Amino acid sequence: MGFSSSVTREKVGYHWYVVATVCIGAFMAALDASIINIALPNLEQQFHTRMSEIEWVSLSYLLSLASLILIFGRIADMIGRRWLYIIGFSIFSISSLFCGLAPSLSQLIIFRVFQGIGAALLQANSVSIITFATPKKDLGKAIGFQASAQGIGLSLGPVVGGALLSFVSWKWLFYINLPVGILGTVLGILFLPKDSIKGSRKQFDYVGAVFLIPSLITIIYILNMGLKQGWASPIMIGCYVVAIITSVLFYRRERKCAEPLVNLALFKNSHFTMGNITGIMSFIVMYAALLLTPYYLDQVKHLPIFQSSLIITVVPIGMTISTPISGIMSDHRGPAFPSLLGIALSTVGAFLLAFIDVTGTYILTCTGLFLIGAGLGMFTPPNNSNVMGNVPKNVLGIAGGILNMSRTLGMGLGVTLGGLTYQFFLTVYKQTYVEFTLLTFRTSYLVIAVFSLLTLIITYKNFKNDLKKHRKYRSNEIGM
Repeated sequence: MGFSSSVTREKVGYHWYVVATVCIGAFMAALDASIINIALPNLEQQFHTRMSEIEWVSLSYLLSLASLILIFGRIADMIGRRWLYIIGFSIFSISSLFCGLAPSLSQLIIFRVFQGIGAALLQANSVSIITFATPKKDLGKAIGFQASAQGIGLSLGPVVGGALLSFVSWKWLFYINLPVGILGTVLGILFLPKDSIKGSRKQFDYVGAVFLIPSLITIIYILNMGLKQGWASPIMIGCYVVAIITSVLFYRRERKCAEPLVNLALFKNSHFTMGNITGIMSFIVMYAALLLTPYYLDQVKHLPIFQSSLIITVVPIGMTISTPISGIMSDHRGPAFPSLLGIALSTVGAFLLAFIDVTGTYILTCTGLFLIGAGLGMFTPPNNSNVMGNVPKNVLGIAGGILNMSRTLGMGLGVTLGGLTYQFFLTVYKQTYVEFTLLTFRTSYLVIAVFSLLTLIITYKNFKNDLKKHRKYRSNEIGM
């Protein structure tokens, strides 16, 4: 394996330089994702428009990211990951500058699309670069650091965003990406491993891409806007039709194509398939809770927005604390134990939230949210390393893209689950109980807890054989 710097080649533990570089990208993308939502009301005033239009500042970024991440993963497997990742840093940084300079809302939305393209290049290659460069004995720890960087970015986003909006202007929400992006680009050139793509020149599946892009765009749009637009609205019905038709056409194309965009044979690997399924489910749990909690703090506890944001911050704080610990545990004990422990923590946290009340302190709420965040942080690194460690090297890009796509789907499905349960139980309780609002939140959290318990059961079945092997190995070790 060649490296971009002779200095790097001489370093012991060179892969940690690679991990550090990737962590900068993970931090920047997570910070940008969490920093922008707090600014939407401010942007609505700045551009003298409605919230329905301002929402496209966030949605345009998400749609471009989600629709391109698998395509960039496939391209990375074909031509290499290093320069695509570096180009991703550059595009993200330059588009951040133009976002801050944008004189109109339409131009801001356009440059947010380019930010999403840069983020897609970063996310499609981040986990695959770490997997390619890191020895298996350190893989869990390395992915744990990357997940921790994301947690820190998510934690700092609302705080940094609030401070910038208070002391300067909304433009600095984008300008803040520039020094981080420049640093990441330079470190990428210095430290990321050179690619060694061997074999005959591969063909890109353009027809598959034509079917995949509208399929993903409509699915993500449905998950994010279904509640607001109305599930039976004409635009949603149109999205259902497009999503179903393009998804079916994409699946049929990939089955017949000699060099498909997504190699469906990957899903024959149970660790890969079940790891992605449980990954989606774990993010559903967290994002359903994240959707409901601000409404509970507002409608039941009547807290100001700033105090509510401080309470919700315990979720990414829990992630930040647990992810590196989980990575270390995974490298020493295998992925099964920390994965199960993580989902168990999230389940306990969700059950605690089902006992919230109108009166009393916020200890129960904070504890439940912290356990959900810590549980996801404990689960994600071993699950990701188990998924990526069980795929061939030549498809790491598309495997990493699918893994990140699973996270995006989980986030959207979590918002949908939280919203649907809230609306359903509010309708059920409103005509019968005086404290119908509190009961609505309690029952919704209980549904999330049961869903998390189901995730725990599936995770256990996925790792059942691994646990037996580990117990057998420990028994033999003790016998010796």
